[in-house]
Amino acid sequence: MMSDVIQVAELTKHYPAGRGAAPVRAVDGIEFAVREGEVFGFLGPNGAGKTTTIRMLTGLTRPTAGRARVLGFDLATDVTRIKKRIGVAPETSNLYDELSACDNLVFAMQLYGVPRRERKTRAEELLARFRLGEKRDTSFAKLSRGMRRALTVAAALAHRPPLLFLDEPTTGLDVMSARSLRGMIADLRDEGVTVFLTTHYLEEAERLCDRIAIIVNGRIVALDTVDGLKARVQKRAVVEAVLADDSGGVETVRFESDDISVAVQAVLAQAAADSRRVLSVNTLQPTLEDVFVHLTGLGAEAMLAEKGGKGGAHAGG
Repeated sequence: MMSDVIQVAELTKHYPAGRGAAPVRAVDGIEFAVREGEVFGFLGPNGAGKTTTIRMLTGLTRPTAGRARVLGFDLATDVTRIKKRIGVAPETSNLYDELSACDNLVFAMQLYGVPRRERKTRAEELLARFRLGEKRDTSFAKLSRGMRRALTVAAALAHRPPLLFLDEPTTGLDVMSARSLRGMIADLRDEGVTVFLTTHYLEEAERLCDRIAIIVNGRIVALDTVDGLKARVQKRAVVEAVLADDSGGVETVRFESDDISVAVQAVLAQAAADSRRVLSVNTLQPTLEDVFVHLTGLGAEAMLAEKGGKGGAHAGG
């Protein structure tokens, strides 16, 4: 039976009022759990509280109220132990421009206390895994954007953490770099690493995540599997059929019903009445974007415009 590697109860973060500004409640009493070995998606528009939540769970900022346990340790009293056992790949890289790819990894291992005798070997393994072997001696500043993102994730894995936080890992990446990084995330799950993932790319989340929490204005408005979230907006069965006549004409038609069998029968009846052949019949399912729009009123296009990146929703693979 899978255990929970993160347990959160009433977690809250308030920022005091500034000059001429009201106080900000960035995270407002959220509750959730992350299971061992899953990719857990944390989705929401800019300013919803995603990054603030990660900063609290990784010990970079103190909660105003609430409780959390990470890998069995209490966030309030054991934050140092937590930091030593997790990996964090922030949206803005924390690696050093002047160091080579290999030296950045070795330095990360030094910070996490990896024994000296293991560092070089481990660095070479990570460089090979993230397809950076030929760039081992290239400074971080001279790597492409995709390579810098890959190296940032590699550095977060330097000490073999069982839990990895990824904040917007594919933002701004080209199609191939984003596809490659998504494949690496899927591989980590297969190896038993738990991944806490924030992303603006809904299609990316739909492909990668086992469960997803949606946060809006600091509060979680939904938490379920992808299929469970879709079921919330699937009110009626929708069947789409492609019909063809003897002259070569083709038409796509849709039928809706509370019962899918009734919708299919309607397709067959329509085809028979018009003396047309049924080329294909498909049941249409809502997408995660449909769910997101239903719950937040914000479309994927607006989210992508906020980030200005290429790397996710329509970037393939």
